Amino acid sequence: MSKNIISILFLFFCIVTNAQDKTKTQIVEVSCGQCQFGMKAKGCDLAVRIDGKTYFIDGTKIDEHGDAHAEDGFCNAVRKAEVIGEVKEGRFVATYFKLLPVKE
Repeated sequence: MSKNIISILFLFFCIVTNAQDKTKTQIVEVSCGQCQFGMKAKGCDLAVRIDGKTYFIDGTKIDEHGDAHAEDGFCNAVRKAEVIGEVKEGRFVATYFKLLPVKE
């Protein structure tokens, strides 16, 4: 009986730990995947760099955050953003995205 309780507690701990990771706010680099991060795809698409790895983003689009071709736009600059989400099938699925102001 005690082995079952330990197994259930361990499973519960794993589920809670996994759920917490998906709601954790991170500060990451964001930019145009093609123009700034050298990713292969057609056109200009928003991407995120986490721990040195780049992922295209689902949940927000490059044009939702101003002119991508402006001086401080994603095609010309790497910016910082506060995000919540997770990597699924090689893409970052954002449930929260807040572009941070440019520091001068």
